[in-house]
Amino acid sequence: MDRREFLGWVGVGCLASSLPVAIASCSPQNQTNTSTNSAEFQVVGTLTQLKAEGQLLDKKSSVGRILVIPDPANPDTLLAVNPTCTHEGCTVKWQAEKSKFICPCHEAEFSPKGEALKSPAKEPLTTYMVKVEGDSILAKST
Repeated sequence: MDRREFLGWVGVGCLASSLPVAIASCSPQNQTNTSTNSAEFQVVGTLTQLKAEGQLLDKKSSVGRILVIPDPANPDTLLAVNPTCTHEGCTVKWQAEKSKFICPCHEAEFSPKGEALKSPAKEPLTTYMVKVEGDSILAKST
């Protein structure tokens, strides 16, 4: 093997050994973009909106579809669920007078905390962690 062939193989080896590092640094899980990072709290609305409407529905939130309500057991606390029924994907409606989420398609019922109460739904609604900062309501996946 002459010097030129040897240096060619060294170059190929260096390139091959650095390729995994380049791929890992470009993967989405290593990029920090807080607007799409589900581990971070994201603004989904305001207390002003929630008080005016009794509930806050955001269909395009960066954490996913979200419906925020005051906890019927403690109105100073907020609860948040993904309003997609786990039976067939219809959007559940919050019924404050009954303290339940009810699916308009097949009348499945869920508790304020998302637990399935009445079939045909058997799985709970997805829930979110919620906090308030100033007038902003923030949520993140649990």
